[in-house]
Amino acid sequence: MATIILKNVRIAFPDLFQARQFEGSGPFTYGATFLMEPGSEAALLAAKTIKEVAKEKWAAKSEDVLKSFGTNNQKICVYPGDQKEYDGFSGMIALSCKRQQEAGHPKVVDQKLNELSSTDGKPYGGSYVNAKVDLWAQENKWGKGIRATLIAVQFVKDGDAFTATGPASAEGFGEEESDDADDLR
Repeated sequence: MATIILKNVRIAFPDLFQARQFEGSGPFTYGATFLMEPGSEAALLAAKTIKEVAKEKWAAKSEDVLKSFGTNNQKICVYPGDQKEYDGFSGMIALSCKRQQEAGHPKVVDQKLNELSSTDGKPYGGSYVNAKVDLWAQENKWGKGIRATLIAVQFVKDGDAFTATGPASAEGFGEEESDDADDLR
């Protein structure tokens, strides 16, 4: 296992404060996908660390094992973003990671390391973050793979929101609304 920090990456599908099931079944997990520019420091670090983790687990067979995974995102946590038709994924490298509900939600902080909560509205899909993840090799009754466990996320800066997942704001409502029931008729 190796811990890495991916700097200045975009976050997608940030399930950081509430654990969810995949398509309504299986264990509850927290998770996120981090999008990296090909050739960026983050993408190079992830690729290098995956090779190191594989070599630690499978020694001389590591290159063959990694080749057998190809870009199958069911076998390896890093894959070409073009495999998914989601906003922001095209031309990027994606790293998907999860965290088991029993471990508690990942640490989520702002630029000054102040803890954030779900009511802060950030990070959101499309914002830029730093991400701390553990990369590890799996070999068990479910097969072999390279997985990533989400440890912490630091909000860095705003970015164009993916689809309709921008920061929460009440701006644009105008004046305070009346709660008088007669106004509704």
